[in-house]
Amino acid sequence: MRTLAIDIWSDIACPWCWIGKRRLEAAIDAFEGDVTLTWRAFELDPSASAEAPKRVDYARRLAAKYGTTPDGAQTMIDRMVAVGRSLGLELRFDRVRPTNTFAAHRLLSWAARFGHQTDLKERLFAAYLNEGLAISAHEVLTGLAERVGLDPEAATVVLESDAHAREVREDQLLGGRLGVRGVPFFVIDDRYAVSGAQPAEELLTAMRRAVDDAPPASVDRAASEECGPAGCDLDPAGEQGGI
Repeated sequence: MRTLAIDIWSDIACPWCWIGKRRLEAAIDAFEGDVTLTWRAFELDPSASAEAPKRVDYARRLAAKYGTTPDGAQTMIDRMVAVGRSLGLELRFDRVRPTNTFAAHRLLSWAARFGHQTDLKERLFAAYLNEGLAISAHEVLTGLAERVGLDPEAATVVLESDAHAREVREDQLLGGRLGVRGVPFFVIDDRYAVSGAQPAEELLTAMRRAVDDAPPASVDRAASEECGPAGCDLDPAGEQGGI
């Protein structure tokens, strides 16, 4: 069986993207063949400041943004946390420090040259969504790069220049042409698209259909668990919230 290529548009600031990564990993484990992954850049908030706040009260932030009560917003967060925990992820919204992710995307593009892109993606998700690190800070990014086996001095050179900015913009332009409005967004074999953090079974079906050159299975986009510029779907039942 030939190697299957999967491109994933995502942002580090997207909790559904980390969940989608876990579900994709489960699909890959069950897949009868080899898979290569390429992580493409998508910025949920390109205008976000590179200065990460020390602390954010997310329940109050969501309540103010969507006109609900703090208790209602906390219920949405709790549902997201429960989905993550079912996959072995500990989402800590009480630690998250919202910040700009462009530098992190540049570093991911660079890491792909050395075969460490997926490892770095995982470390970035954990740093942002669990550890509460400021992932716009160059010293934080350099440390994460070193932890996955990349040269920290070379990473510093990348971060202190505009290296790989063009590649990040090209990912975003390509995503726009493909109609990527929310993430995660999976493109399998350059032909089959799956939007949202769909269950592993859905992803596996799409992967097998790509190999068999069969028509893609339909996916209910309205049920997609994903993040977009307007916010993230924190409630699998359909209620909207943003992070």
